Amino acid sequence: MARVPSAVVAATGLVGGYGVARWTKKRQLGGAVLAVAGAAAAQQWRQQPGGKAAGALGAAYVAAFAGSHPLAKKVGAWPSVLGVAGAVALASWAVADRKA
Repeated sequence: MARVPSAVVAATGLVGGYGVARWTKKRQLGGAVLAVAGAAAAQQWRQQPGGKAAGALGAAYVAAFAGSHPLAKKVGAWPSVLGVAGAVALASWAVADRKA
C-alpha cells in the first residue's frame, strides 16, 4: 500500500478541519479532524527526518492553525486556510517528503 506523503496529511488536516467545523457547525468535530491529521503527520515526521524536525513541523502546524484566524480577517476564511495549508505542506515536503 502506498504511503500518503506527510505534506498531504498535514494540509488535509488544516483544510479538512476547517471544512468539517464550518459545514457541521461543530467546532469540536473540526478540531478532532485537525488533531488526528496532525498526529498522523507528526508520526511520519518523527520517522522520516527525526525528532527535531518533527518538533519544528509540529510547531508550524499549530502556528498555521492559529495564524489562519487573524489572516482570515484580512483575506477571507477559505483563502487563509488554503494559504496556511499550502505553507505547511511546502515545509513538510521540503523537510520530510522530498527525499522519501
